[in-house]
Amino acid sequence: MTTNQVVHVIDDDADVRQSLAFLLSTAGYAVRVHESAVAFLAALPGAQEGCILTDIRMPEMDGLELQRRLKELKARFPVIVMTGHGDVSLAVAAMKAGAVDFLEKPFDDEALLSAIRTALARHASDSEQRARQAAVRSRLAGLSPREREVLQGLMAGKANKVIAYDLGISARTVEVHRANVMTKMQADSLSELIRLALSAT
Repeated sequence: MTTNQVVHVIDDDADVRQSLAFLLSTAGYAVRVHESAVAFLAALPGAQEGCILTDIRMPEMDGLELQRRLKELKARFPVIVMTGHGDVSLAVAAMKAGAVDFLEKPFDDEALLSAIRTALARHASDSEQRARQAAVRSRLAGLSPREREVLQGLMAGKANKVIAYDLGISARTVEVHRANVMTKMQADSLSELIRLALSAT
């Protein structure tokens, strides 16, 4: 677990908030508690990254509506929903809306900790993937217009000679541009170059 990740507990029941905060902090997690989805959204601009553990049934705004709002705001927090007995249909709806897991109350401590570990690992993995995509996009932006055209030809599976014909330049010039593209994109092979270019989309 990375130290900058926080478990945000959202529940309108103060006793539940306290017991969950105690359990999670004892397990070594940083915890922030919020008495409602509305309160969490108000704190969202300054909220530390991590995951959300939220009750599905709450006054003002329920867990499903919270998920919809987070998606609209492009706030990338993995969400685990807690449901009462008989709320399985709500839990399924939450999963369809993007929740990483749901827990039926009363749940086992280890089941909760396992769900938290999974959610935080997914968050770290998603963050790393976004950072990699941003780096590749930055490299793509550094290509000249002609280098971009050569890359598009390579992405279309065209040979150097065909790209040269299409662009009205010599095959030797295409080779030079191709070498420049490989260097700028930090690719060691054509397959890696194509994989990188595809990962940026």
